[in-house]
Amino acid sequence: MRATKYDRRPIAASSHSAVHHVGRQIAIVRVQSDVSQAQLARAIGISVQQIQKYENARNRVSASTLYEIATSLGVPVSRFFEGLPGNDEASRSASPLPVDERIDFIASAEGRRLIEVLMQLPPRVRNRVAAVIAALGEELVGLDANRDTMAI
Repeated sequence: MRATKYDRRPIAASSHSAVHHVGRQIAIVRVQSDVSQAQLARAIGISVQQIQKYENARNRVSASTLYEIATSLGVPVSRFFEGLPGNDEASRSASPLPVDERIDFIASAEGRRLIEVLMQLPPRVRNRVAAVIAALGEELVGLDANRDTMAI
């Protein structure tokens, strides 16, 4: 089923945070389900670009498309509304799944961009990049520890 023109309305800057929340939840559930954007797009009959627009809240998701996404990912539609402020009914009826910070990052535009760039590198270079990043992280932790002891 193709998305209708109503699914593709651009989101106003002042749009309700529910659009952003649902888009983020689509990305998180998709990553947790180990489904690529291309696989999800194929399963529900829309373009990969449209999935990206939904996940980044550039377009609203219609109820019928959200139902198709939920069915394809094997979750209830209510899963996409868990944790949404003011959504007390969904919070009571289903316990929210814990979201690992890593999955949240991978589901973000920044995370996807980083992964795409890293995947273009040979494995040996990727390992070296990971070592450099780990060393930077250790250095930053050391700087924070020094600041904390100086403040005492």
